[in-house]
Amino acid sequence: MNHSRPAIDKKDLVAIREVFRSKQITQGRKVLEFEAKFARFIGVKAGLAVSSGTAALHLSLLALGIGKGDEVILPSFVCTAPYLAILYTGAKPCLVDIEEGSYNLSFKETEKRINQRTKAIIAPHMFGNPVKIRQFLSLGVPIVEDCAQSLGASLAGKKTGSFGTISIFSFYATKLMTTGEGGMIVSNSSQLLKKMKDWRDYDHKKNLNFLRFNYKMTDFQAALGISQLKKLPVFLKRRKEIAERFNQTFKNNIFLKLPSSRSGRIYYRYVLRVQGNLERFIKSLRVKGISAERPVFKPLHQYLALEGFPETDKAYREVLSIPIYPSLKEKEIEKIIKAVKRVFS
Repeated sequence: MNHSRPAIDKKDLVAIREVFRSKQITQGRKVLEFEAKFARFIGVKAGLAVSSGTAALHLSLLALGIGKGDEVILPSFVCTAPYLAILYTGAKPCLVDIEEGSYNLSFKETEKRINQRTKAIIAPHMFGNPVKIRQFLSLGVPIVEDCAQSLGASLAGKKTGSFGTISIFSFYATKLMTTGEGGMIVSNSSQLLKKMKDWRDYDHKKNLNFLRFNYKMTDFQAALGISQLKKLPVFLKRRKEIAERFNQTFKNNIFLKLPSSRSGRIYYRYVLRVQGNLERFIKSLRVKGISAERPVFKPLHQYLALEGFPETDKAYREVLSIPIYPSLKEKEIEKIIKAVKRVFS
């Protein structure tokens, strides 16, 4: 059983087919429609569709004027995309440890690392669990909200992505909704959005006074995005139902610690903290046909042989992700439950 699987149905295929019939398959009216509908869903002024979540991060940092000599704070317990996006600008990534339990960027550790060269903080909402974003906003440093794993989550009645100076989303195949590849930038700053829109592509007789990129989204990707966005509430409801089944089943297992149940969270990943040999547990579940994974392949500080990240190291040793996605069938859910109960008995 796959660890992740996109939920694509006939309505998605019809939406894509209509774009192919129109012969307008590159960036066009569907992209504009997707941008407007997505921004409305998040509750912000406007959106900008791009080719990937990494492209969204790169343009966001450029729009904030980040470059050589600057520093950008990010957690070590995250995929490599934010780290690479910082390097693209010539700035220095500044890695910070995480909170216990939430797996989000530690506010206390972030405060310690801020200096006069700190020009932005990338704050991911890990696994759908909202970061305490208002604390970070109080620091007076521009916040790039990384919502690649939190589309539809909320904090104090507002959706994640509506708090940051700039916020980014990913629509990769395994994300909460998909366009195959693709991403979105949202912001309430017309000035920042105007800059990023200019830099997204290099044609239309633009001058060469700034390095521009081919970060466009196609109309058939946008059509799939519009179709998927309509179904997102159903996707999230199904993920929550499955998570509640898991919670009820595993709550008394002394070898397992359940995910945080913070208000407003969604379940991009169902993450268990386990006692014992994590690699052995992963292999045992795979033998039973369940593709369990570490939710972060490898912390960034471990690639760089850095020390001083105790909570991140602990999470890497103990945290396990089991399949949770809307297209899971009932018999597959039962198979996951049975396998987890046997492995952790």
